[in-house]
Amino acid sequence: MKPQFRQLILAATAAMSPFLGVAHAQVDTSKSTVTATSKQMNVPVDGTFRKFTAQLVFDPAKPAAGSAQLTIDTASYDLGDQSYNQQVRGKGWFDTMQFPNATFVSSTIAPAGGNQFKVSGKLTIKGKSENVTVPVTVTQQGATQTFGGTLPIKRSQFDIGSGEWKDTSIVADEVLIRFHIVEAKK
Repeated sequence: MKPQFRQLILAATAAMSPFLGVAHAQVDTSKSTVTATSKQMNVPVDGTFRKFTAQLVFDPAKPAAGSAQLTIDTASYDLGDQSYNQQVRGKGWFDTMQFPNATFVSSTIAPAGGNQFKVSGKLTIKGKSENVTVPVTVTQQGATQTFGGTLPIKRSQFDIGSGEWKDTSIVADEVLIRFHIVEAKK
């Protein structure tokens, strides 16, 4: 009976081995950032999402087995001024009462050479979903992996900015979403 039990434990451990390294990793939100940069009258305007969660499963040796999910609290968008923050939470911008979260869920991760990867998936903002491919750079230092990249989007595709703000000559249509996600093993 003991040899069978031992074989069962070994088989279970082998089956779980791809996940063992990830199970002890956690995103450090105090060191991670997600920002969005737009241009108002051709002047860059940066805002930071103060609240978000990320679940990452990633082994650079097996990128296709990985996954990423990011959930952003849209009401946490901070432009550095309370009156601007209130405005972007309204219906014309993020409509945070109806759409409190923006999400990205990966469908595939493919190597792109060196420490570069292409992460494809669905980005959903204000109930509108688009398939996107995000170029991601992964760096490792000791027990810490860092995932960084920039995703350009068109705010009009997600109905961000209505009324007078729909005019892209005032606020540009392109927005750059930048992320720096730090994951450390416990």
